[in-house]
Amino acid sequence: MTRRIAVFDLGNVVVRWDRRYLYEKLISDANELDWFLENVLTLAENAVLDRGTPLSEMTRDLARRHPAQADLIDAFRTRWSETVGEVLDQTVAVLDELSEGGVPCYALSNWGADTFEQVRDGFGWLDRFAGVVISGQEGVVKPDPAIFTLLCERYRFRPDEAVFIDDSPANVAAAQALGFASLLFSESLDLRAALIAQGLPVAVD
Repeated sequence: MTRRIAVFDLGNVVVRWDRRYLYEKLISDANELDWFLENVLTLAENAVLDRGTPLSEMTRDLARRHPAQADLIDAFRTRWSETVGEVLDQTVAVLDELSEGGVPCYALSNWGADTFEQVRDGFGWLDRFAGVVISGQEGVVKPDPAIFTLLCERYRFRPDEAVFIDDSPANVAAAQALGFASLLFSESLDLRAALIAQGLPVAVD
């Protein structure tokens, strides 16, 4: 089936994101850094932002539970923008081609509501999207089918009309189960070839 719509995840698909970008500046010992990220500021703790908890509330609660790490935790609040890395230019180039070729493109991202607002004005490439759904603004996260349904209903298309691109296997599997053609994004994925195979109009690199 030829697809006519593209849906992109944002973090580590269009723009890099990693807690380490900030904490490598604050914790010089590699073992201490690993310990902090595996036991204190874990991805599970960060996920509450994706569900809509404000950053200040998340860090305040985490500091109560880890008082010895309170200063490091507070840096996540005051310097959160430093967890955002470079834009993935190859993805943006594909996004440009699709949008310029008349393919409706949408973003569906697990991202905190207030942290997204911190950086969105600096993301000029967001203008390429016909619509953006941010989990923290909606109170539901991928891979919950409800957020995929919300996207489709809001922008009036069916899953079987769209290709979904995400770096999470769980999110890709959830989208696939709903009828999306789903691509697991990685550095090794030939995104152009994969989209061409789905009938989308991008040039071979």
